[in-house]
Amino acid sequence: MHETTTLLVEVGALLFLLGLLGRLSRRIGLSPIPLYLLAGLAFGHGGLLPLNASEEFFAVGAEIGVILLLVMLGLEYSANELVGNLRSAAPAGLIDGLLNALPGAAFALLLGWDWVAALVLAGITWVSSSGVIAKVLGDLGRLGNRETPVILSVLVIEDLAMALYLPLVTAVLAGTGLLGGGIALAIAVGTVLLVLVVAIRYGNAISTFMSAKDPEALLLGVLGMTLLVAGVAAKLQVSAAVGAFLVGIALSGPVAHHATELLTPLRDLFAAVFFVFFGLVTDPRDIPPVLLPALGLAIVTMATKTLTGYLAARRVGIAEPGRWRAGLALVPRGEFSIVIAGLAVAAGSVEPKLAALATAYVLITVVTGPMLARLPDLAWFKRWVRQRGAAQRAQPAPVPD
Repeated sequence: MHETTTLLVEVGALLFLLGLLGRLSRRIGLSPIPLYLLAGLAFGHGGLLPLNASEEFFAVGAEIGVILLLVMLGLEYSANELVGNLRSAAPAGLIDGLLNALPGAAFALLLGWDWVAALVLAGITWVSSSGVIAKVLGDLGRLGNRETPVILSVLVIEDLAMALYLPLVTAVLAGTGLLGGGIALAIAVGTVLLVLVVAIRYGNAISTFMSAKDPEALLLGVLGMTLLVAGVAAKLQVSAAVGAFLVGIALSGPVAHHATELLTPLRDLFAAVFFVFFGLVTDPRDIPPVLLPALGLAIVTMATKTLTGYLAARRVGIAEPGRWRAGLALVPRGEFSIVIAGLAVAAGSVEPKLAALATAYVLITVVTGPMLARLPDLAWFKRWVRQRGAAQRAQPAPVPD
């Protein structure tokens, strides 16, 4: 009874604190992710006031948080939209992967870490934070801008790439090596393609099994099916997150719309728990030694991510100001970076400094990113862009041979 009481006190106090931090983040115009991570650091191992009784609760909540993040991501896209985006944005996605995954892998190798840590760090530096970026675009009133579809297409390609990357890295972390990882990747590719085909042809029929008119039944049905499929996927070494993503893809129409509305509060709750748990299992005393490397990595990959958006926008004919808006908007890393680092921490077989480096890296990019996104709206930046464009137009055309 005493343990249950302690658990209730710790969980209640921490959730109440998270509510205050979320409100504070909205007041100062930042994402709540860094504040949640800092709360976890403060109350975890080596923190100011370690919480021991509630750690197991937050561990389970963190797993559910990842699953809900992925199913909500799948609900945002229909299978047809996903296939269409894949065809149109594949070149931008390839540039994105090369420019942002390779620096992470190279950085790990420069630090003397093994190839498994390099594979993990490549994923951490590759994927932008869809949640943070969507909030920034909304706050800045850019949802209707010409460059916004370019930004969203890059994010969609990253989301789909994660459906293939996560099974690979999960298998490698489990110690199966490249062969086992390749098998897991092949299974994941086959599963994703199968689900896309089924969703395109029979998506409406699948959705009819879920009643959009009964909110309680819809919530229980979608949540239960998501957890079930995620659990089966994890048993098959495909990745629970990918299983959840595929459930979201398979649902469409009014069912997907109503499920999104019902699951959003749960997603927000358990996503906060997930970020807190990652902070809880990271010793804050490990961060100062990796702070300088994390800053260097952040500077390099913020530049490469800006270049990604700039090139993607230029490819579809967006003007110079829009190219910079697209590039700078893509800078923040967040939920997926922490998910990938969390897999490595749970495996326990990767470089021990990785969790601290990932925490510091995400904190830097998620705080700096929204501020950098505002640069194109500043007068001096607009003036610099105009001068740069004028200088380029003034250059003489090359003389043909």
